[in-house]
Order: sequence, then C-alpha cells, then structure tokens
Amino acid sequence: MSLIYKILLLLALCSCNADAADPLGNFCNLNTNISRVSQISVNIDRLLAELVSKTSSNGYIATSFGRGDDQVFGLAQCRGDVSSTDCSSCIQDAAKLIRQRCPKQADSRIWYDYCFLRYNNKSFAGEVDTSVGIFYFNVGTVTDPENFNKQLGALMDEIRARAVEPKNEGLGKGDTKLSSLVTLYALVQCTRDLSQIDCAQCLAIAVGNFETICSNRKGCRVLYSSCYVRYELYPFFYPLDSNSTVADNGRAIVYP
Repeated sequence: MSLIYKILLLLALCSCNADAADPLGNFCNLNTNISRVSQISVNIDRLLAELVSKTSSNGYIATSFGRGDDQVFGLAQCRGDVSSTDCSSCIQDAAKLIRQRCPKQADSRIWYDYCFLRYNNKSFAGEVDTSVGIFYFNVGTVTDPENFNKQLGALMDEIRARAVEPKNEGLGKGDTKLSSLVTLYALVQCTRDLSQIDCAQCLAIAVGNFETICSNRKGCRVLYSSCYVRYELYPFFYPLDSNSTVADNGRAIVYP
C-alpha cells in the first residue's frame, strides 16, 4: 500500500539560490525503523560507501548490498549537466548527511541541486515513484501569463521528448526567448533505471504540478524520487548563459 505524506512548510523570502552543498530536502520513512546495530544498518553503510566511490564515474549507479532479509538497495544519480568533480562532492555530502538525518530508517532519500540518493531494504529499480516529492516555487509571478504558459508548455514538451531518447539517458534541457531581454530556461531528468515509457509518465506527473502549485510563477522545481523538472527565468544549468542578467527572486517551498 502506497503512503502519501503531506507536510506544508512556507519559508520566508530569500534573495539567492540555496548553495549546491545544502540539501533541498530529505525523507525518512518512519515505518521502516531499524536498529543502528542491525545487519541492515551495517549493510546501508557499506552500500553508501559503494555509491560514493562509483557514482561519479558516469553520474549514476544502482546497486545492492547484503543477502536475504538484510539486503539493501541503493541508487545515486547526479544532474546530467554537472562535472564529475561536482558530482563526487555532492554524493559524498548526500551519503554523510542522509545517515545523520535518517539514522534509523531503512527507506531514506535526500535531494540536492546537483544529485539525488536513496536506499531501501526493498527493491525499487524500474518503478515510477512519485509518492514523496519536494516543490519549490518562485514567489514572483509573470506579467503575461497566457504567453508565458504557452511558451513554457512548448519548451517542456520539447525537452521531455529529448529526455526519453536513449542517447540522452533521461536528461533534457533547453531555453526559449520570451522577449529580447527575457529567456526561459528549463531542465528535466529521470533516474536511469526507468524505461522510456516510465520516464515519460514520471515527467508528465511532475509537470502537471505547474498548473496548481506553480501557477504563473517565474520559477518552479518539482523533485520526485524518479524524476526532476525545473524552469527559471535565469540560467541554472551548465553551460551557463553568460548573456543573461536576470536575477533570482524570493521563493517559497512546499514539501509534501
């Protein structure tokens, strides 16, 4: 039986992006509590060591450690546009912090701007998981919602189509001019364990939140365990657009 977690957190306005070293959020499934001295806990530590050592080589790894009822499964993936150095640093931070924040849970997940990491004592490979998510949205609204939403929809359709092409390994990114001075940037990514159809399904669910949670907002991020979507009116993915001067505005976060 799937669980739906609803927690609402509204943050004060901020004038800058969260640092790449700071997590965007985490989830500790309290229904999977274990002892810190159990074999599962020991296997989690060994699994994390493997994720840290191997993820940066190609930006992704899905593996397991242990046997039988004590086996644990893990996945780590970096954002497809970041360097191997930034990927390695992010996964190291994620592996360290997730054990601090979820010391007794066998099902735990942590999201950063540059990477995502999760583990569970049940296999989850190839399954679309949108049961837990994080939503960031810019508190500023656009001045021409009709044109903005039309352009956003077209850009999202374009990069979602790119993401499901096998050669792109779940990543799609792009930009479009809204005016001579304003450019819209967007990026989507699925975890690489998903099939093309499942990736498309996850991205469709994520983008579906734009109309409700991020309606007419200047920026939005939706992060699930299986996929990630984001758009902004400033460059946020690599290589950065050096011609843009649009600054980040304050934003709020919804964390269900």
